[in-house]
Amino acid sequence: MSLIPIVTLPDEKTLREVSKPVAGIDSHVKKLWDDMLETMYHAPGIGLAAIQLGVAQRLLVIDLAKDGEAKTPIFVANPEIIKTSEARSDYEEGCLSIPEFYEMVTRPAEVWIRYLNRQGEPTETHATGLMATCLQHEIDHLNGVLFIDHISRLKRERVIKKFQKAQKLGKL
Repeated sequence: MSLIPIVTLPDEKTLREVSKPVAGIDSHVKKLWDDMLETMYHAPGIGLAAIQLGVAQRLLVIDLAKDGEAKTPIFVANPEIIKTSEARSDYEEGCLSIPEFYEMVTRPAEVWIRYLNRQGEPTETHATGLMATCLQHEIDHLNGVLFIDHISRLKRERVIKKFQKAQKLGKL
């Protein structure tokens, strides 16, 4: 396994790209998942989409285990949201591609998704709480959507300008 650099703002060209489905689960996909997982743990984070590493494939990894708990990674390919609840929940979200910026985001409290698991088997799951938020956040990445798209335009523009300025000053 190896660490891969995470794409961050202001590189919106990559982060806004819509990812393509994978044809199936092969050794290349499994290797990428393993690299994604190692990169996510190292960052540290709880979710990572392949596009955040510059790979426009519909792949993501999630692990909500806290420090000291056994790791419980979830490998997801070609996810699609098949249903969301009408009930909403608020979570303070952050993103490895937008380091050190956090903001409250309102999303459906429950989500049902269909995807291929690590064995290439079609799988459906129902998620609530932080898992529901994390799945929606990572699936958004695959669709070229960032969590800052769910906040006010003013806050979004401020954070983008902050990263553009940091890049110009050579701080990224």
